Amino acid sequence: MSSGRIRFEDRLGGAAVQDGKGPHFSLTSTTRGNVNATDVRSAVARTRDWLLEQQNEDGYWVAELEGDTILESEYILLLAYLGQGQSDVARQAAAYILENQLPDGSWTHYPGGPIEISGAVKAYWALKITGHDPDAEYMVRAREAILAAGGAEKVNSFTRYYMALLGQISYQQCPAVPPEIMLLPSWMPFNIYEMSSWSRTILVPLSILWAYQPKVDLPPEHRIDELFVNGPEKLPVTMPPSEQLDDLKQQTRINWGAIFRGIDRVWKVVERCRIKPLRSVAVARAARWMRERFAHSDGLGAIFPPIIWSVVALKCLGHRDDSPEVVAALQELERLMIREDKTIRLQPCKSPVWDTAISTLALREAGVSERHPAIRRSVQWLLSKEVRQPGDWSVRRPGLPPGGWYFEFNNAYYPDIDDTIMVTMALTRCLPGRRHADWSASLVPTGPRSYTDEADLAAIVSGQTDDPLQSCVAVEAMRPMLAAIRRGVRWTFAMQSRNGGWAAFDADNDREILTRVPFADHNAMIDPATADITARVLEMFSCVGLDTDHDIIARALRFVWDQQEPDGAWYGRWGVNYIYGTWQVLVGLTGLGVPAEDPRLQKGADWLEACQQSDGGWGETPRTYDEPELRGQGPTTASQTAWALMGLMAAGRVDSDAVKRGIQYLLDTQKEDGTWDEPWFTGTGFPRVFYLRYHLYRIYFPLMALGRYERLTGQRVDG
Repeated sequence: MSSGRIRFEDRLGGAAVQDGKGPHFSLTSTTRGNVNATDVRSAVARTRDWLLEQQNEDGYWVAELEGDTILESEYILLLAYLGQGQSDVARQAAAYILENQLPDGSWTHYPGGPIEISGAVKAYWALKITGHDPDAEYMVRAREAILAAGGAEKVNSFTRYYMALLGQISYQQCPAVPPEIMLLPSWMPFNIYEMSSWSRTILVPLSILWAYQPKVDLPPEHRIDELFVNGPEKLPVTMPPSEQLDDLKQQTRINWGAIFRGIDRVWKVVERCRIKPLRSVAVARAARWMRERFAHSDGLGAIFPPIIWSVVALKCLGHRDDSPEVVAALQELERLMIREDKTIRLQPCKSPVWDTAISTLALREAGVSERHPAIRRSVQWLLSKEVRQPGDWSVRRPGLPPGGWYFEFNNAYYPDIDDTIMVTMALTRCLPGRRHADWSASLVPTGPRSYTDEADLAAIVSGQTDDPLQSCVAVEAMRPMLAAIRRGVRWTFAMQSRNGGWAAFDADNDREILTRVPFADHNAMIDPATADITARVLEMFSCVGLDTDHDIIARALRFVWDQQEPDGAWYGRWGVNYIYGTWQVLVGLTGLGVPAEDPRLQKGADWLEACQQSDGGWGETPRTYDEPELRGQGPTTASQTAWALMGLMAAGRVDSDAVKRGIQYLLDTQKEDGTWDEPWFTGTGFPRVFYLRYHLYRIYFPLMALGRYERLTGQRVDG
């Protein structure tokens, strides 16, 4: 047996993954004419080395997650409620707000965008609270810009709540968020689990706020009456129809917005009559729900808005400023701070799991061995962040064993499908043992062929080897990774929505009429399935060697095809915008095995090529969410260029002139240290409302694209 190769097979207790065989590990490389081979190799090396240097000693990567100035403004408004509006921290946050004022006096929610009225009003108010003279030239410009945009009457519902909290308006002028909603069972159409997870974590503490209606009256010099066109006392008691909501996909003759505004008025009348028989029970349930989710989390939901409102809710419930609960929530806000040049800015949350998974994938694509210490550390850190407890998702999927990963350092109640996909793919790319065997493996169902939520997955790892002993050692080393991959894939299977697609956090979270309730004007009240996440799920299935001849995949493919735009592009929900969506569909579907020659994929690739700009790069503005006719247009960026390049390469256009020009763009714009400048926002939080700048997008996505180009053109062959 020692003179030849033997067959080695091991069943790993229901967990496995393919390694070394198939498109996810070593796409077939054909030697082609090299294009700037030396330059590409040098560029990959510079970025690879820079990224390796940024790894934390614990094994993770995380960079700043930048939003707009509503974060600093709302933090100052919270401090004003706590009696700290003139503190050094508040003044330093105000200094950052002032730095970001535009020449016309306004503030916007992404670079190059128009005035964002709620953000501008809060920025002006925060500056005034922290001592800025309203007669100063920059304050006059701000005031004029706000009034020209319609005045403070135009602010959104959450801004109205800040106004009520600080005595600028009454709570009657805010949309009602009654805590009685907590008493609605999950089978009713308007319960909290029909809302998106992020809306849920905001509205539960906000319901406590509505019940108690706390108020701190600011001194007259801190009021903002001058920002109202007609005065705050004339502000209607209901919210006007929002201009930032997407159109309903399922059109109806019923004006749900008007109906909900009518219900809002009636509810307020009923409350004024003191008809609240279940109020104490509802508040107690809301408080218990909120406190339960403090556990194993970096604050409620691990994101800025619910943490802010949880502080106020805790105060309503009788907690003092020095109570452990309030102190803990305020500390989570402090952990989101970045201090620089006598300013303070805040992040909406932190993104270590996301950054670590994509950094790991990019480094592997750049040829870094799975045995490299940095890769080993990242794998161990990712394994430590796996969710092993039920969460809000369990309401829709009772009995489903936990699995998956979240976005932040700690957020156990809210694993999300996108992070689970990325981590699972990263783990598959980092399995050990390929020195000793040519592995062949597959995930096989032990339950129904349709992969319903009762289905389970078993895994077989097999291969031929010259060293049986070392192969056994390697298989043992794989077990924790394989088990985590299996749980993540199983959990993702079961989170498929009824329409065949996948959303971010929940399944079947698509009740559109909820987007017309008065407090839904943040345009993210629901979490419907999207083409970008669905295509990425399909990419993950290919990475784990899954047999694709199953109904779950057929339904997913139908969903993705149905989402294609007439011009060939796909909408991107979680990245800006059609470039993001089209890239992900092209990569996901070809990875799954859909032929690159499929006319629908080629139409998407044609669209990408048509959007290429004169400098060879690609760029798209967030404005495309408001004006889809602008799709594919905007300042060129490294991250969006990388997305387009990977989409075109997936569509079989590695040798195309468009790809060569795009690669050259990345080479020409790379800095000496291996990074790229990218001031633009290419991440999406709430379309039309809130956008993000991931500070590592400009690093790991270009590295991934350059590494993939190097490999596919035969300039590097992975061992």
